[in-house]
Amino acid sequence: MAHSHNHTASAEQGNSNSKRLLAAFIITAGFMLAEVAGGLLSGSLALLADAGHMLTDAAALLVALLAVRFARRKPNARHTFGYLRLTTLAAFVNALTLLAITGLIFWEAIQRFYQPQPVAGWPMLLIAIAGLLANILAFWLLHHGNEEKNINVRAATLHVLGDLLGSVGAIIAALIILFSGWTPIDPILSIIVSGLILRSAWRLIAESTHELLEGSPAQVDIEALKKDLRRNIPEVRNIHHVHLWLVGEKPLMTLHAQVIPPNDHDALLERIHRYLRDHYQIAHATVQMEYQRCDTGHCEINQTAAAHDHRH
Repeated sequence: MAHSHNHTASAEQGNSNSKRLLAAFIITAGFMLAEVAGGLLSGSLALLADAGHMLTDAAALLVALLAVRFARRKPNARHTFGYLRLTTLAAFVNALTLLAITGLIFWEAIQRFYQPQPVAGWPMLLIAIAGLLANILAFWLLHHGNEEKNINVRAATLHVLGDLLGSVGAIIAALIILFSGWTPIDPILSIIVSGLILRSAWRLIAESTHELLEGSPAQVDIEALKKDLRRNIPEVRNIHHVHLWLVGEKPLMTLHAQVIPPNDHDALLERIHRYLRDHYQIAHATVQMEYQRCDTGHCEINQTAAAHDHRH
């Protein structure tokens, strides 16, 4: 049995994500206070809803920042994979929080339909424009990081995107109120903005849950991988007992390879590792090579253990 490790993983990428998250946190937390004050002064639900998002986002960004930093800690005897899974857990918590806040906004908006509240248009408009600029800056910082490779940063980016949409909605609501005096637009746009981010939050929950449940990466077809190994490495006769999962979005794999007895065991093993790395981006694989296929089921993790003889 052998191991293949790729430790080219990026401290620089982690530092970049950390700095961007910290800057976005400072911007979001700082402006949240101004938006709360503006929402209270103007009586705008759209502003208060956006401030609620920003409060959640400030906490989400802080959790994301801590998760990125913890994920860079080295493995130890109790956590042999290190703390990479913290980033996925943070993304899951962030998405759940976003769903909860969205539900609260829906509820408050419904109450506003039954009990309309006066809204001051000009303060609402000015605060909403300032909020939009702050959210654009925070979103730019996160979106130009490595969010496409990091579920945790993507979770934080989703929160900021929700704020950005909330600011746009608040601006539209303020303009309509100023020119028509029609205050129901305030809760209406709050509901619309919340609905826009609901789908993305749900998808993020599904994705992070899949990873927490040790699901295999969606982009890897395990059956195709098994066929490719047999087709491209002639000594490989059968691939079985395959397990593929993600830890901190890094794919890990274990497999058994039934092979024709090679002249050079290590060279064949390296070819298998290289194929997995080059064609499937699986840099960390544990491969057990064997000359006869093991059909006993002893490697199935859900197999019932044989009875033991306990003597007292």
